[in-house]
Amino acid sequence: MDDPIVDVENIARHFSLRRRATRDITRQAVGEIRPPLISATLAVIASFLPLFFITGMMGPYMRPMALNVPIAMVMSMVVAFTITPWLAFHMLKRRNWATGGHADDEFTAARSSPQYRVLGPILRTLLTRPVVGWSFIGAVGLLTVAAAMLAAQRLVPLKMLPFDNKAELLLVLNADEGTSLERTDAAARALENRLASVAEVTDFSTYVGEPSPIDFNGLVRHYYLRHGPHYAEIRVNLVGKKLRNDASHTLALRLRDEFTALAANCGVRLKIVELPPGPPVIDTIAAEIYGDADTPYANICRAAERVRDRLAAEPGVVEADDIVEARRSEWVFTTNQEKAALSGVSVVDIAETLRIALHGDAAGIVHVETERQPLNIVLRLPIEQRSAEAMLSDVYVAGKGARGAVLVPLAELGRWEQRPSQQTIYHKNLNRVAYAFAEVAGRPPADAIVDVMADHISGGSQARNEPLKAATPRPLYRRSHLNPGGGIPWSTPADTRVVWSGEGEWNITLDVFRDLGLAFAGALVAIYVILVAQTGSFLIPVIVMLSIPLTMLGIMPGFWLLGVMTGGQVGGYGDPVFFTATAMIGMIALSGIVTRQSIILVDFVHLALKRGRPLLDAVIESGVVRLRPILLVVLAAMLSSIPITIDPIFSGLAWALIFGLIASTVFTLFVVPLVYYMLYRRVPGHGVAVDDV
Repeated sequence: MDDPIVDVENIARHFSLRRRATRDITRQAVGEIRPPLISATLAVIASFLPLFFITGMMGPYMRPMALNVPIAMVMSMVVAFTITPWLAFHMLKRRNWATGGHADDEFTAARSSPQYRVLGPILRTLLTRPVVGWSFIGAVGLLTVAAAMLAAQRLVPLKMLPFDNKAELLLVLNADEGTSLERTDAAARALENRLASVAEVTDFSTYVGEPSPIDFNGLVRHYYLRHGPHYAEIRVNLVGKKLRNDASHTLALRLRDEFTALAANCGVRLKIVELPPGPPVIDTIAAEIYGDADTPYANICRAAERVRDRLAAEPGVVEADDIVEARRSEWVFTTNQEKAALSGVSVVDIAETLRIALHGDAAGIVHVETERQPLNIVLRLPIEQRSAEAMLSDVYVAGKGARGAVLVPLAELGRWEQRPSQQTIYHKNLNRVAYAFAEVAGRPPADAIVDVMADHISGGSQARNEPLKAATPRPLYRRSHLNPGGGIPWSTPADTRVVWSGEGEWNITLDVFRDLGLAFAGALVAIYVILVAQTGSFLIPVIVMLSIPLTMLGIMPGFWLLGVMTGGQVGGYGDPVFFTATAMIGMIALSGIVTRQSIILVDFVHLALKRGRPLLDAVIESGVVRLRPILLVVLAAMLSSIPITIDPIFSGLAWALIFGLIASTVFTLFVVPLVYYMLYRRVPGHGVAVDDV
């Protein structure tokens, strides 16, 4: 709507100045505003095109904007130059322009307007008193730096994507390896009993020993590999978002401590998994621990446990875990090869017999009309006869003796030995690796990772043997990105190293904000090139683009204020308002939107100079004449953003647009004219070719 708004406003202004409505006046009004509108539209398009080059899993989420917005802007510009003038002429010509208009030229009309009485004295003071002008510019610069420092001081928390409001949660239960299916099932039933009393829960499905149906999040987190008696999952369905007061994330925070304690009492570890709004990751915080080529895998596992303990000691970090399996023993049957050979029994026969006895074997299929799937008939020993190695020793194995087939007790073919179970060795890119995982509650993942990394001591120290869980971390309010660290030093063996950016949300966060930063830089370069082509100057585009950093004056303080007003505590955890990647997209979009304001200001200055106006009057009158279209465009953009603020994902984009437009509009009306006047007051032509003045 930006182009049609500016178009109609300029047509109406010319009708009012000339006290009549004609086609020639319409064409002149549109022709006057056409060059800055084209440049402004191209600037907005240039600010979105770099989103095409966002890499990784976030690319498919960003590319539709890079296509849809430029197409919409081109169509808006076409409408503004074709349909809008025709429609404006036919609708406005019915008005009696002969009365209530201005008898003088547009500059005289500008000086007699209410806008001039407000803006004129302020601008004249800034322009004619250099000390006041430079002080104002210095104050604006300091405020811009201070606004950017809000993120560095962690007063505006940064996160890749906000939490969504889904209609389901997933409870993931992990018991120690070797836990029986019955114990895991008992823990799941205890959580079921508590879930049944949660008002927001409609129903739930429990899967013990098997993974639940796989979704995209489960695919990335490898939940399809969760086969075993020590695994369980509970899929929880919630009432519709319109029928509950708490979002799914708020509900998870509220229930976290209670359910975690209940699961711990049952001997299992609980993870409350929320469906992500964007690309899923293996876990929010995922640390990869590698070792040298000759480092024993046991050392790598001990380093992973060390990282897990440090994460568990960090405030706001929950569900700390690792891939190190619980230490347990297993019974191994060692075959006496000589006795087995005399009985005509092979090792394969013994292994097959034990497999059938312990795990069973399909003996047939039962066909039941009410069942969707065939029911297997599984043959195996009763549980009371396969629960100890002594009982299994009485199992007979079929052999081939000298007189034919014989049955030999397992006890006569070897002996049982108890051995420590072996740790599963994980690899990534052919390198041995161990993982430590964690979730965050009430904190951005980036803050927690930066603090843990800042406390790491290279090469080991005395802190290596100190119990981390007994240490007292620094309060969160005393930490910042300029002074990170929790005050809990830790280290890992010298032959191991910890990588934080290999997996997890930190990896995607670095990639996305890197790509968005490059996209922002690319947008600035493209806008600069467009403005150079329009103005024929290398300095005027810099003045025009001063409105872009001014958006920071609104965005960061706005997000801080929004967090103060709407953030709070839920279940003992913070529930802050995050500055996310969608808010960053809003900043990129603003680089093109707010440039429009500066373009039409500078364009009117040039128009006034060509008509013989002094530079001082031209600068002041530009703000007065262009104030109405600027305010109309800003109000339209803000009103169209308000409905988006209720969306949990794109609310950051909407708030960035609203806050950025407010601040940029207010300061652009003063900063751009002031800087232009200071730089060009002693230049012949004042930025316009001397022959054109």
